[in-house]
Amino acid sequence: MSTQDSHFTVHHDGVAIQVSRGGRGRPLVLCPGLLTTQADLRELIELLRRDHDVVAFDLRGHGLTSAADRYTFEAFLGDFGAVMADSDHRAPLLVGHSLGADLAVHYAADHPDAVSGLVLVDGANPVPEPFLTEADLPEFRAMAEGLRHEFERVAGTARQVLLAPQDFLDLNIEIEAVRSGILDRYREIDCPIHLIMSTSMAGNGDDDRARWRNENWRAGAERLARERPHLSTSWLDADHRLVVTHAPEIARLIRDAGKATF
Repeated sequence: MSTQDSHFTVHHDGVAIQVSRGGRGRPLVLCPGLLTTQADLRELIELLRRDHDVVAFDLRGHGLTSAADRYTFEAFLGDFGAVMADSDHRAPLLVGHSLGADLAVHYAADHPDAVSGLVLVDGANPVPEPFLTEADLPEFRAMAEGLRHEFERVAGTARQVLLAPQDFLDLNIEIEAVRSGILDRYREIDCPIHLIMSTSMAGNGDDDRARWRNENWRAGAERLARERPHLSTSWLDADHRLVVTHAPEIARLIRDAGKATF
């Protein structure tokens, strides 16, 4: 059981992964989402530490973790596995946001005895229709290019992101493919699972595409609930940044889910 905040480095695949640990209580490993750092999640991490011994880390190319020569799903999953192997937590609760939720699902499917439960925040969603079609690529390319200015603004800080716009685009295309088969990974998991989902994953825009994306997101979560009836779900009136904008609510849901289910 940890009471002191500590920081250490896990080396994997040429990457120096920066990890923090603090709090007391049940062991928990927090995996952030794409473009999200420990600095962004500071409020949530501090709240979780009231009830858990929390291990958190920065993804490759994010925050205080070093850059990498590749940013693929398998590379991120390998880093996550390295953090888990280096931690002395036994059967922790895994909490993952967005890409982090997908990594948690794949890790739990591959290591069935190493996890006590999953809390998945707005990720690992088996949506019935793909988000990224050929028609959507110009919009996503523009979004990726727009991120360049944001990356420059936080360069050299604990919130920096070192991915190039093309890395961001390629990884989103890969995540889309990964999620097309994620129901099979869920079928390999026996531990309890709780979803925390946003009602407006794509924002609150009035355009038809934003409304469709939000409906598709909800349909994916409902599909998963039908497939895995013992899974529980909470919905927050928020967008995909809910881990930052709704940290107290998420910390409460994680605590309550742990008491009721895990």
